[in-house]
Amino acid sequence: MTSPRLSPEILGGLRSGIGVPGYDRAKVTPGIVHLGIGAFHRAHMAVYVDDLLAQDASWGIVGASLRRPDTKEALEPQGGLYTIAVRDAEGTHPRVIGSILSVMDANTEREALLELMASPAIRIVSLTVTEKGYCHDPATGELDERHPDVVHDLANPNAPKSAPGMLVEALARRKAAGTAPFTVLSCDNLPSNGETAKRIVTRFAALRDPTLGEWVKDVAFPSTMVDRIVPSTTDADRAEVAELIGAEDAWPIMTEPFTQWVIEDHFPAGRPAFEKVGGQLVEDVEPFELMKLRMLNGSHSTMAYLGYLGGYQYIAEVMGDDAYVKLIHGLMTDEAMPTLDMPGTDLGAYRDQLLERFRNPALKHRTWQIAMDGSQKLPQRLLGTIRDRLKAGQDFSRLGLGVAAWMRYVTGVDEKGQEIDVRDPHALKMHEIAADAGDDPVALFEGLSSLTEIFGSDLADNETFRTTVIGHLENLFDEGARATVAKVAG
Repeated sequence: MTSPRLSPEILGGLRSGIGVPGYDRAKVTPGIVHLGIGAFHRAHMAVYVDDLLAQDASWGIVGASLRRPDTKEALEPQGGLYTIAVRDAEGTHPRVIGSILSVMDANTEREALLELMASPAIRIVSLTVTEKGYCHDPATGELDERHPDVVHDLANPNAPKSAPGMLVEALARRKAAGTAPFTVLSCDNLPSNGETAKRIVTRFAALRDPTLGEWVKDVAFPSTMVDRIVPSTTDADRAEVAELIGAEDAWPIMTEPFTQWVIEDHFPAGRPAFEKVGGQLVEDVEPFELMKLRMLNGSHSTMAYLGYLGGYQYIAEVMGDDAYVKLIHGLMTDEAMPTLDMPGTDLGAYRDQLLERFRNPALKHRTWQIAMDGSQKLPQRLLGTIRDRLKAGQDFSRLGLGVAAWMRYVTGVDEKGQEIDVRDPHALKMHEIAADAGDDPVALFEGLSSLTEIFGSDLADNETFRTTVIGHLENLFDEGARATVAKVAG
């Protein structure tokens, strides 16, 4: 017998012991619009808000998809409900989340979405639009004024496509109506994500109208550091969740027990009491953010490229290889941690916690998934740390191997000659560079490192960087990923 579809009407009929919203959803009103309502938001911020709605029902979330309507199509028949399934070695623990009141498709409901963002009830507009959604140059952090969506939005300000364009148009409407601005809350893995968002949005606003640009300078853009591993949901996951809860969920979210959210406490329009449900409110999030980018994200990307090339499909499989574990332990301990200035924070304990999280056998986090959009991630996750090591005259062999592995990966051909499905905004350009380079590691390095939007203008000509990465590339081509990891790990 087929299970019913998850919906508000059947919440009382779910299997015994399944957590459900402990508040009256009919009384919840929207206070947050979230742009980019993907899996990560639903595993992170939406859960924190769900924990708080019993205390304050004015912070419901309206999600918006800027590119594809798939989230709306999955959640709309479910009244916005979905399951979060936390996996650990003991099993899968499901809970139904009710904080998302509705999902809007910006492509077909753009005007209604802008009107909602402009309304006084909305006090926070949050974002998880990934690095590329900011329409910026990752190497400089500045607005890419030649980006097609930016060009379009400046020419058509009332019908924006991009996240910066949506934010500025909604803020412009609030300014015209005499309504105080909302707080812009970035939850993306960007360095100083609030500052980055502010720089991009204020520049966009100034290009539209200098007076508007000045007004937007007073908008609050607190930075955040967010952390939770969220693998892609598979059909097997859907089947497991349906069995566990007794209802079909079109898009459950699979995640790990760990969750962390560090937030700069700057919300002039008000905020939910995040500190009551595990949020860490601080004056400056940058040290925590840098810790995560360099230790967790840098390790993750390095494992993704080397793991995929080595034939490992999942991160937990990578962690079953002692050489890889030794490499990542050394990367964090000897190369990343010395670049962090965090008195009072036990970085060694954080490292050990990360290694334990990576080992979680129940978390099917695919190396291929983590490898996506590497050109956008590399500057923050690896290259910034390498620059600090270079400046200090210190070794960065393990970090350099991560960069070399990315270069080998984006050739689009694995060690067995099979095609790699490289998902990246620069995939076509990188494929052309790889085709021209052939099997020549030096030519490949020179071609890829010339992409200043990734590497800036300093690294390609740095002899130490050049020698280190090319040496690793030669080994990856000649000996393969596993042998190279074993050699570098020592």
